[in-house]
This record gives sequence, C-alpha cells and structure tokens, in this order.
Amino acid sequence: MARKLTVLLTACVALALLGGAAPAPATAAPSMDVGIADDRVLQEGTPEEALAAVLAWKALGIDSVRIQARWVAHVPEPLARSRPAGFNPRDPESPGYHWGRLDRAVDLVRAVGMKPLLIVTGSGPLWASLDPRRGSPRWKPSPSAFADFATAVARRYGSRVDDYVLWNEPNHELWLQPQNTCTAPRRCTPYAPHLYRKLVRAADAAIRAADPRARTMMGALAPAGTSGRSRNARLRPLVFLRALGCVDARYRRVRTGPCRGFKPAATYGFAYHPHSIRSSPTTKARHPDEAQLGDLSRLIAAVDRVTRAGGMRSRHPSGRFPIYLDEHGYETNPPDRGRGVSNATQSTYLQHAAYIAWRHPRVRNLTQYAWRDEPMRSDGAGWQSGLLRSDGRAKPSLKTFPIPFWAERLSRTTVRLWGQVRPGGATTVTVQRRSASGSWQTLTRVGTDPRGFFRREIRTRRGGVYRFRWQDRTSSTRRIGSG
Repeated sequence: MARKLTVLLTACVALALLGGAAPAPATAAPSMDVGIADDRVLQEGTPEEALAAVLAWKALGIDSVRIQARWVAHVPEPLARSRPAGFNPRDPESPGYHWGRLDRAVDLVRAVGMKPLLIVTGSGPLWASLDPRRGSPRWKPSPSAFADFATAVARRYGSRVDDYVLWNEPNHELWLQPQNTCTAPRRCTPYAPHLYRKLVRAADAAIRAADPRARTMMGALAPAGTSGRSRNARLRPLVFLRALGCVDARYRRVRTGPCRGFKPAATYGFAYHPHSIRSSPTTKARHPDEAQLGDLSRLIAAVDRVTRAGGMRSRHPSGRFPIYLDEHGYETNPPDRGRGVSNATQSTYLQHAAYIAWRHPRVRNLTQYAWRDEPMRSDGAGWQSGLLRSDGRAKPSLKTFPIPFWAERLSRTTVRLWGQVRPGGATTVTVQRRSASGSWQTLTRVGTDPRGFFRREIRTRRGGVYRFRWQDRTSSTRRIGSG
C-alpha cells in the first residue's frame, strides 16, 4: 500500500510539474546526459526530503539519477554466516527481501521524467562471502551469489530501469577485499581485478537474462590508489584495469597465474569516477596509473588498448565503450578546510568540467556528486561536494549549474564559446561581450541542440569578457586573453 501511495503521489506531482502531460520519452542524441547522485537524501532521507530533492533536480535539468542498489541493504540476516533457510535470493518477492527505499527512489525519479541509473553493488551479506569465517562482508563476495542478487534486482526493476553499473569502486578496499594477494611483506600482486572480472561476468549474464534490454557497465573505478604493497592497499585505476583485462604494462596478453583460462568481461559501457578533489579540471594526476578529469583522454586510450588486446569487450555497436562518468564533484571550503576549494571555485570548476566532458565524443554521462553536503565529522570523513550545504543553504554552484558556460581560446585568432541551457531543448541563446564602457553588447544569437548545448567560434585577437543570456537567466562570465 505504501508503495502505491508513493507512486500515486509522485505521478500527480509530475503531471502538475509537466503541465498535465505524461513525461516525454528521452530523445536519442550523440550528446551527454547530466546526472546527479545522492542516496543519503534520496533513500535515507524522509519522504518529504526525497520528493523535494527530486523536484529540484528536475527543475535543474537533470537527465538521470544514479541510485545505489546495495546488496547488504536489501537481504535478510546480513550478518549471518549461512543464508537464511527458505530465502530464494533470485526471487525479488521472496520473504526477507525489503525494497521499500529503493522502490521509492526509482519511482520518484521516473515520475518526473528522469532516468534511473542503478549501481548494483556490494558489500553483500556475510553469508555471501567465499570465506564468511573472516567476519567481513567485503571479503571475497561470491560471484554466483552476486548474480542471484542481480537477477532479483533486474526482475524487480527491469520494466523501470535500462542502465546498470556493476559494483562501486572495486579498486577501493571499502568496497572490495582483498585488493591484493601477498606472499611476503610488500610482495603483493593484484587480486581484486580478477575477482571483479568474475563478478561482472556473472552479474552481467544474470541481468541480461532477466532484462534483455538492459545496458550494463563495468568499472566505476576510483581515480587514485597506492602501490598495492599490502593486502588491502587500494589499487591505482589503470593497474586495476590492466589486471582486469589480463594485460601487462605494455598491454600484451598475460596467460599465467590468475589469467590462466582467461575469459573477458563484457558490458555495454565503462563507468569511471574522475574526481580531481582540489585540482582544476585540466590538472593531470601525478602518477601515470591514476586518472582524474584532466587525464580523460589517457584513461579512454587505456580502455581502448585493453579492449583491442581482447582483455574486455563492449556490446556497443562500435565495439568501443561509451564512457559514463557516474560520480564527479569538488569539495568546498567551507566547510571542508582540509581538502576543499572555495565555493566560488567549485562553481567555476563544475562548469569547466562539464565542457571538458562534453568535448569528448565518447562521454555519455557526467554525474554530479552530490546534492547536499554530508555533515562534517570530527574524523574528517564524508563528502562536502554538494550544491547545497548540509543545512540546506545554497552554494554559488546551485545558481550556475542550470546554465554552465565556458570560453577558451583555440588559436591566436579564434575563441570558442560553449554552454548549455538546462533543462535541455532546442532553443536560442544570446551571446554577449562586455564593452570598454562596461555595458553588454550582443555578439550573436545561437541555436542549441536538443539537449540544450551550444557552441560558437568567433574570430578575434582581442581579449574580452563573455556571457550568455536565455530568457531571464544570465550565465557567469568568462574572461579570455588576447591572442
């Protein structure tokens, strides 16, 4: 009954929001979805908080919402060593499964015309570990047990969800253990990538059997790691990627050890978390096996090299993985004085990041993480990368998020102006330049594509300050130097 009431409520809200019409289906376009992720608000918040957030996201022009389907949160007796008697993990209606918060999240998102992106992930219950005696649900999750859970998820949500990411940050010890096999102190080799390959192969087959239209994605890697010299030292993403595909540092096939009898994982897309934390969107990672947003081309080149070597396979018709940047953000100071950028800088960086992601033809999604800051903890844990502070106060990025704008000089004589109107739709924007007197002069009017994106190259050697206007909205300004 509660679920029916939620669906009815959100449907009514959606009809009011959209002027009484049912949500229009998304149009196919070779362009980038704008996403958001905040399960702390969407699933753990009150029904009123979740509804208010979803309506705000729709008004901001969000296309998709990443939602965690976390294994341990939905199964019975997660700390037991043995699976509960009579529980059928492949059947979403089996007594013991509880889906209430996830049902609410998926239904709210769909009711206002946004697309859910489910990240089917651990940790799992202790009874699904290959060694439950260790007492850690993160330790060696069973691929077959994960496939059972994935089957239940796809059977329950297949009519409402098309896109699934398989596991969150498998190169991070908080999500998957062990990261490495160690035969002596500091003498370790990667273990998690080989287990993850088995998890992907099992869950991908299970989801597609239950939901033949499903698009699955592997990866969702954290952007940084360590040298991997202890059992749970997180792995750098490109080290993880090469081990996943059983290739060496020169991308040649490896056929020994855990790669004996190798079978590649196959999905539709590849997900990644290109957090730069405090660095600008163009800054390169310090280590060649790490990759943040400024290393996007190098990351995609590595994905392609593993694919060409037969280390993994994309079901995209091109044979190349579309890239889903399903978690990205910049923490702010305040409140995070340890690793945040200023609130104004966050606004600038998010706009620049959107341009960088849009510019790469393989990127299909950029997801803002998160909506609202987590409260600051004494140990410094948590994320303060929201568009709102934890008390609900807006940061400057909330104002600029619906109308990102960027400008860059392509050559001594050419400047590119880029932006987006969110919500998307074919429309016309007015591009302006500030005159010497300080007034704004119209340079041109530009039509946007169906997603609201536009770009315009202008020939000029002069420096200047630019912005765009759409209806009653005005973008932030960008200064360009002389050529």
